[in-house]
Amino acid sequence: MSSTASGKNGTWRNWGGNVSARPARQVAPASVDELAAAVRRAAEDGLKVKAVGTGHSFTSIAATDGVLIRPQLLTGIRRIDREAMTVTVQAGTPLKRLNVALAREGLSLTNMGDIMEQTVSGATSTGTHGTGRASGSIAAQIKGLELVTADGSVLTCSEKENPDVFAAARIGLGALGIVTAITFAVEPLFLLAAREEPMPFERVLAEFDQLWAENEHFEFYWFPHTGSTNTKRNNRSAGPEQPVGQPAGWFEDEFLSNGVFQVAQWVGRAVPATVPAIARISSKALSARTYTDIPYKVFTSPRRVRFVEMEYAVPRAALTETLRELKTMVDRSGLRVSFPVEVRTAPADDITLSTASGRDSAYVAVHMFRGTPYQAYFTAAERIFTAHEGRPHWGKVHTRDAEYFARVYPRFDEFTALRDRLDPERLFQNDYLRRVLGS
Repeated sequence: MSSTASGKNGTWRNWGGNVSARPARQVAPASVDELAAAVRRAAEDGLKVKAVGTGHSFTSIAATDGVLIRPQLLTGIRRIDREAMTVTVQAGTPLKRLNVALAREGLSLTNMGDIMEQTVSGATSTGTHGTGRASGSIAAQIKGLELVTADGSVLTCSEKENPDVFAAARIGLGALGIVTAITFAVEPLFLLAAREEPMPFERVLAEFDQLWAENEHFEFYWFPHTGSTNTKRNNRSAGPEQPVGQPAGWFEDEFLSNGVFQVAQWVGRAVPATVPAIARISSKALSARTYTDIPYKVFTSPRRVRFVEMEYAVPRAALTETLRELKTMVDRSGLRVSFPVEVRTAPADDITLSTASGRDSAYVAVHMFRGTPYQAYFTAAERIFTAHEGRPHWGKVHTRDAEYFARVYPRFDEFTALRDRLDPERLFQNDYLRRVLGS
């Protein structure tokens, strides 16, 4: 039973546990033809259609009371083209399986997010990203897409074929059709040297531009209620491979990041007053370390502690101001925030509704332990992010609507016009899309 498995009596729940739905029926097609037939049948029955991956979105982007398409049988690599350096993979393939399969073939994606549980189509459709000075989100590495549209036909797109669809569908929010296969650009497998190092909050902000410019992949975590951060720099390396040592790796990744962290979250939830003290201890428990390994072993890490998350992309130039405002807000608010704030970057890209569309971006992610009240913190944080024309991650908690998005995405109308053309009857509509795209 996966994290998306249905609960009792046909109820579907997401990974974060904050969204549930009761679809009229669930379908797991074994081929593109079967999927197209399921779409046509839903239309005949007057039911809406949504595809859902592993439920890692914290929004109701995949929820439906109509037909829920489960893509677990649409998995695996269709073909590897070593001349074009691309790999075509079926939409339901989990990123972790893609990463392992590519590594076996001596290949890798250029950049990836920090979680690899999601399906390739779920991750790209919501704009999942890692951090990078020159390399963008997972969707920015797409070279071609195949999707089943509302009339049950199969549409392929790339820079050359249906380029208007390609511009939008790489991050399509499930609004333009159901993605069945994705062609990614890949490159020969390489090594990344990671350097993790605690650093004072004020120093990171003062040196941020330099840290960003000098590293291929820079990110950091700030521990609220403290002046401490943990920084991570990933850069390509000629080797040799030096994976995280087993005992040390287990201690840092499993014990500190998942085990002790879980207990700290339970204590913090039960007795909020203890949170600042726990935060100070946690931020001091991390020590500097370096290791060198193949990309997916450096970029990604397991996430066993369940949480709810909000993340906004602000213009990169506005990052330090945004973070100072966030810190002031937390310090003055009486809020007890037990999860670190994660900061990453992405270069501008050309995808219509990408959070980095047309602007160099910095991402600020706030988290709360699953089951703790997060509204006050997220509302106050969102007020700061939106003042900087922030764009929320499509799969994370936010309260924005179509009117707001039309302001912060210059090409918003381009996307809605394409949707009018591909799905005039709104077969793929749900409450979330009605809110963020308008009806």
